[in-house]
Amino acid sequence: MELALVYRPKRLIPLDALPGLIMILMAIDHANYFVARMHPTGEFWGLALPQYNNIAEFLTRYVTHICAPGFFFLMGVGMVLFANSRRSLGWSESKISRHLFFRGLTLIFCQFILVNSAWVLGPVYTFRPPGAGKTVLIYFSVLATLGVTMVIGTLFLQLKTSLHIGLSTIIILGAQFLIPDPSHASQLYSPLLRIICVPGRTGILQSFYPIIPWLGIVLFGFVFGKWLLEDRSQAYKRALLVGSIFIVLFFIIRILGGFGNIHPQARPGLISFLNVTKYPPSLAFILSNIGLCLVIIWIISQINDGFQRWGKPFLVFGRSPLFFYILHLYLYAIIGLFFASRGGSGLEIMYPIWLVGLFILYALCFRYGTFKKKKSADSIWRFF
Repeated sequence: MELALVYRPKRLIPLDALPGLIMILMAIDHANYFVARMHPTGEFWGLALPQYNNIAEFLTRYVTHICAPGFFFLMGVGMVLFANSRRSLGWSESKISRHLFFRGLTLIFCQFILVNSAWVLGPVYTFRPPGAGKTVLIYFSVLATLGVTMVIGTLFLQLKTSLHIGLSTIIILGAQFLIPDPSHASQLYSPLLRIICVPGRTGILQSFYPIIPWLGIVLFGFVFGKWLLEDRSQAYKRALLVGSIFIVLFFIIRILGGFGNIHPQARPGLISFLNVTKYPPSLAFILSNIGLCLVIIWIISQINDGFQRWGKPFLVFGRSPLFFYILHLYLYAIIGLFFASRGGSGLEIMYPIWLVGLFILYALCFRYGTFKKKKSADSIWRFF
């Protein structure tokens, strides 16, 4: 008898709810960019970290820092769970790798064809990342790096958990040594170096998410994915333990102010303590945000079925992340055009607009999720 055309895997509520939370927070960041036009992007190596006029401006940016690390970590987890589920359907290892390879290419395609054009609708800032250039024609950002790390990750998918732990640790720590001295911030590094390990600007290329450090986070996602397959309950307990250790390590590294910071704490106060380097991700940035992701996964695992009753928006968004990502950029970009002439809406207007946007996106993602469920396991619609 043939396998059913429609594949309905068992969903893990924490792994649907966390990306849903990430999407909601990410929408704040991009509504801030398009609508309020108060979005700082200066957490770069070699440049002074952005300064904030008040706690509201800082928190609006700070709460969104979990998004990118969460994307890469959850993608790693998802790759492991996807491979396992497809093996149960009789897929060969080569078919699994081929599917993930083309899925990675889809992310890269979406970056350059669908996403980059949305950013053009936003404000043009005087801020420039390290390096130099005039008109940006190649914007290498989060989806492109997700796509590349997915493609590379397929080469490591079948390794043992211990090797994933070792490789992830070596890559994340090693990437900290690849960051140039701030005195070289204006140097025009080759485009390849920009994409691999030194974010910034060279000519027409602007790179925000270098491959190497983010690949380390994907491989750590492999580790957690393997833990889930071995023992789900134990994996959630490990999430709390490891997440708590990571957060403690963040405080230790931040207090010491040396290796792992890129930017040591500049002045007294909570804002300066929490204001860390994102491009490339410092060890402090990675530990605090991956630690938070793991603790949130444990919290949701304790609630679990409660999310089916009152957390449906998180689940709907979390089950259609790429669809949400592309739509929300254009939605807030178009709304933001109405505030362009006045230089932005300010936070007091941006937040209600952010909420209205979420209601619109919920309806669209819900319909797309219903549509996607009817498609076969190897349907291209599942890429989104």
